[in-house]
Amino acid sequence: MKKIVIIEPYYGGSHKAFIDGLLKNLPAVFTLHTLPARKWKWRMRLAAPCFAAQVQGGELELSAVDCILCSPFLDVAAFRGLLPPAFRTLPIYTYFHENQFAYPVQVNDKRDFHFALTNLTTALASDRLAFNSQYNFSSFLEGCRGLLGKMPDMALPGWEERLRAKTTILHPPLDFREIDALSGPLRNNPEPLLLWNHRWEHDKNPELFFAALFALQREGVPFRVIVAGESFLRQPKIFAEARIRLADRIEHFGYVESRQDYIALLTRADLIISTARHEFYGIAVLEAVRAGCRPLLPNSLSYPELFPADFLYKEDNLLPDLRKCLRKTDSIDGRKLTDKFSWPSLREDYCRWLGLNRKQKTGDRRQYS
Repeated sequence: MKKIVIIEPYYGGSHKAFIDGLLKNLPAVFTLHTLPARKWKWRMRLAAPCFAAQVQGGELELSAVDCILCSPFLDVAAFRGLLPPAFRTLPIYTYFHENQFAYPVQVNDKRDFHFALTNLTTALASDRLAFNSQYNFSSFLEGCRGLLGKMPDMALPGWEERLRAKTTILHPPLDFREIDALSGPLRNNPEPLLLWNHRWEHDKNPELFFAALFALQREGVPFRVIVAGESFLRQPKIFAEARIRLADRIEHFGYVESRQDYIALLTRADLIISTARHEFYGIAVLEAVRAGCRPLLPNSLSYPELFPADFLYKEDNLLPDLRKCLRKTDSIDGRKLTDKFSWPSLREDYCRWLGLNRKQKTGDRRQYS
């Protein structure tokens, strides 16, 4: 059975869920070397020499390994160069959950292109690449073109062709079993129940979402709202305003600590809305749709890859399309819409990318972490 070392300097959130899914669903023996999901800038700059030092010191064993799997939080070019010579040709596969060209910065922060250049050198130094969406890969290439176009006195011929040749688009497989266990076939809300379950940050454009709700409120349109998602110390002021102005319409407002309680909210809602200006994939939306929510999503970013045009709205057309959705009484088949993003549907694609024997039995074969 193939032996794979996973090096993840940012083991949390979607990165952790992705790795945990690999362990449970792929026929390989995985060895994990991870760091907690914090201080991401330090991780990108110094995880490579730290893990290379572990190889040099014997704490990270590579002598009987078939390949290394990592995320772009590991600077692959630096890591490979710092490895002992015997391990520098070991295949390294990098899975891009995000890229630093299109990743949003805080409103008042200046983008540090060092991290984007690290993404580029990581891609060039990796043997195989996978991006979680076509949008992620396209925005990565666009960012590279723009940055390299400013490069003085040097050239990097053929870089895009080399990257395209070793890149695969692989959606991150989702485990829907918890949602399926709680989901029922029918909603029974006396008024349409709308859902927001995104990060409380500016790139999710909450101002547009709440502006639409304020307009419906003024028009006397009946609805209720659930506002979930992760919040931080720095958050858009619109959330505090919305909590006051929509007080009589709110079913829930705030982060949900319990996974079971969160899923229960998804199974109650009728409509999941996104107003995102940025989204590399869309796990929160997919989970809500799996639970039976009708999606209303921008016709941009990763969403056209995930859903038919019937569920997408054009720019500046949210409010009229939302009004139409509130008049719909038919239910959607959330499982049919999301089955292709599940582990049973995507397992074979991952086996091919990693070169695994697909006939082997799966299971969590973690040796240590």
